[in-house]
This record gives sequence, structure tokens and C-alpha cells, in this order.
Amino acid sequence: MSLEFAAGDDLVFQVESGFGLMRVLGAEGEAGDRVWHVLVYEDFYPDVEAAEAALAAGRELPARIPHVALTEHAFGKTPAARLGNRPVAEHELAARLGWEQSGRPVHDRSVLLMLGMR
Repeated sequence: MSLEFAAGDDLVFQVESGFGLMRVLGAEGEAGDRVWHVLVYEDFYPDVEAAEAALAAGRELPARIPHVALTEHAFGKTPAARLGNRPVAEHELAARLGWEQSGRPVHDRSVLLMLGMR
């Protein structure tokens, strides 16, 4: 399975009682064996429109998970839809740099599982 997302994509995903936002910071490797770098935002929203409005407000959203590296399998297990694309800021990449210096762990659990949801 090849996922069609790019660095800077803002994604919405459904949780038990609403919707969450995550952001693609980048990917590395070949399709099917790619490692995805994502940021997961703190807040949940009652509907997709509220999530879109939060992004459109232009203010910095707090991160629940500033960076996580996921296998393509794990990333694909979190059904997400693209809302738009913005350039990735330098401060968003800071946690990824920390990951590169910490042994580069890659997780094979979906974002939902990492948030404690099933």
C-alpha cells in the first residue's frame, strides 16, 4: 500500500468522540517500506469543520506528540483525510532532529493506539 501524503499535509482523523489533527513532517524510504514522520496535535474537535477552523485560525496549535516515526503499515492503520498543506516550519522539525540523535526508533502502532484508543 502506498500512501499519498506529503510533508506539510494537515490530516484529520476520527477518534471515539470527535476528530483529531495530525501533520506530516516528512517521509523517508521507498513506497511500501516508508517511514512516516508525524506530529499529533493536542486538541480534539466535535466535527471536521471545527478542526478545519482551528487550522485556519493561524495560531500555533499545541502538540500532544511533537514527533513520532511510524512504519507505513502503522500510519496506514490510522484512517486520515487530507485537509490541506502548509510549509513545514523549522520549529516543527526540532523533535525529528532529536529522534535522529536518539537511535531513530520507528513504531509499528497506529496513532490511535499511541493515543490510548482502540
